[in-house]
Amino acid sequence: MNLWNADTYEKVASPQAAWADEIIARSGIGPDDVVLDAGCGGGGVTRKLLELTPNVIAVDADPNMVEKARATLPHSVPVYLQSLTELDIEERVDVVFSCAVFHWITDHERLFERLHAALKPGGRLVAQCGGKGNIQNVLDVVGERPGRWLYADPEETEERLHAAGFSEARAWLEPKPTIPGDMVTFLETVILHEDDNAHANAERVAARIGQIDYVRLNMEATA
Repeated sequence: MNLWNADTYEKVASPQAAWADEIIARSGIGPDDVVLDAGCGGGGVTRKLLELTPNVIAVDADPNMVEKARATLPHSVPVYLQSLTELDIEERVDVVFSCAVFHWITDHERLFERLHAALKPGGRLVAQCGGKGNIQNVLDVVGERPGRWLYADPEETEERLHAAGFSEARAWLEPKPTIPGDMVTFLETVILHEDDNAHANAERVAARIGQIDYVRLNMEATA
């Protein structure tokens, strides 16, 4: 696994930051809620969650991201290096929040089971990730990558959430066509960072497309 470049990601991933703002706006997080930021990255979105509640726990599977989050977040915020499919935290939470993470995990059945186990009874999952059709115009250039990402559709996502124990679940797709300020750096850092030839592939894609055809999968569920 190629590790993320945490500093560059935070500089170029303004679309992801904007999506996080939208999810936060509909999250209903209150000042007494304990919130798990599932896939916290370098902690940029975690800082926004701290504006709503001081009770935030951050988790990420990438050592570079965890190092940056620990260096920039208040010491009161625990930051754990854990895979979400092996998530194991002592404190149950009121809300699991996640933005632009779940599509990197191909076992959504296991993912949702672990998230459900982390929630208090009646707790809520509020999340968004890449969904069916996401970045298809990029994949048309570089080739499909079976098993690398999981871009699920709403129906199968709702089924998986219910199977994991959630009593209520709703999922829906939302097109988010995006034109980054620096297309090559964005593609290399955010989408193709695991490629051995990430820069060359990013240049090849940037020469062929004028925008990235993002499609986001929104989900809300109650434990």
